[in-house]
Amino acid sequence: MELLNIKSLDLAGKKVFIRCDFNVPMDEFGNISDDRRIRSALSTINYCLDQDCAVILASHLGRPKGVADEKYSLAPVARRLHQLLKREVTLAEDVVQGTEVLLLENLRFEAGETKNEETLSKELASMAEFYVNDAFGVSHRAHSSVEGITHLFDAQHKAAGFLLQREIQFFGKLIKSPVRPFAAIVGGSKVSGKLEALINLLPKVDKILIGGGMAFTFLKQMGYDIGASLVEDDLLEDAQHVMDEAKKLGVKFYLPIDVIAADKFAEDAVSKIVTAQEIPDGWMGLDIGPATVRLYREALNDVQTVLWNGPMGVYEMDKFARGSSKIAHFVADSYATTVVGGGDTADLVQRIGVDEEMTFISTGGGASLELLEGKILPGVLPLITGQEG
Repeated sequence: MELLNIKSLDLAGKKVFIRCDFNVPMDEFGNISDDRRIRSALSTINYCLDQDCAVILASHLGRPKGVADEKYSLAPVARRLHQLLKREVTLAEDVVQGTEVLLLENLRFEAGETKNEETLSKELASMAEFYVNDAFGVSHRAHSSVEGITHLFDAQHKAAGFLLQREIQFFGKLIKSPVRPFAAIVGGSKVSGKLEALINLLPKVDKILIGGGMAFTFLKQMGYDIGASLVEDDLLEDAQHVMDEAKKLGVKFYLPIDVIAADKFAEDAVSKIVTAQEIPDGWMGLDIGPATVRLYREALNDVQTVLWNGPMGVYEMDKFARGSSKIAHFVADSYATTVVGGGDTADLVQRIGVDEEMTFISTGGGASLELLEGKILPGVLPLITGQEG
């Protein structure tokens, strides 16, 4: 898939609208706790500034329900951009003339953004002569600033930014020609969110290691007592289909053999190690256990490529973060190509401090999942050479 390239645009002295993904995590005081997504956009922004462009940056933050909400203001992002770019960054509702870098206020303060309303797309498009999408993390959404706006620029006036190019190329290569053995570690809370990705990955990988809450749907289907653990009863047959398909394709399919079970979903819960077959009534599995960690390490020992999407347990609580942490350290220390599929997994490796050891960390959890499902993202399709329009 070849994308329209920003370097082929005649940007000199023009106005450029760049859709970024500045949906960054904040602490309780409104400080940015991880600015990776902002830093990831700098190469595209600086490239445009080097062409003497007036740059209009646009992003969403959180889910403000289509109305202005100070809690979701991009003011902290403007301050961080000012520090990183070492330039004045103006935060504004509308375009102000004569500024080099303008950051529009949260796009989702406009109800039309998530509805992909043409009126808003036209309003945004009228601000600039060129459109650049560098927001991989939101490119799976058909929103006004991501998909709708692309139809208002011809192929000579729109392109993918450097970050979007890199993400699409990296995942394309990973799926088409990974160095083998290739293992996928798939975790997170629900099978439903990962089902299509699992089915699409099966013909491509040599091993799949399952963790997190989604494991219990598979374990229940196998007849195990899972207590009060998270389970999706309506997906038991789908879970069986995934396991049958893995067997048919010769893919080694690993499930937890022990878990850390707790009597309630809380940091102060009583917890104990139990086998995956015998979680007591009323108790719930909240992390993989030490025997599973050892098993998964053994399984990962010989692999050359690791794709990780989804934590192994409730890593936000220290008590149930050990499994995810141990796997993260092992993956980081391996000599394999290690790919972290954005979202919670990116947050996890950053918290643990092994993010610099990973080969590639995606800036989009949902977007990377949809690529793994074999989909072409709505925000990317109009930027593919020959598909534009």
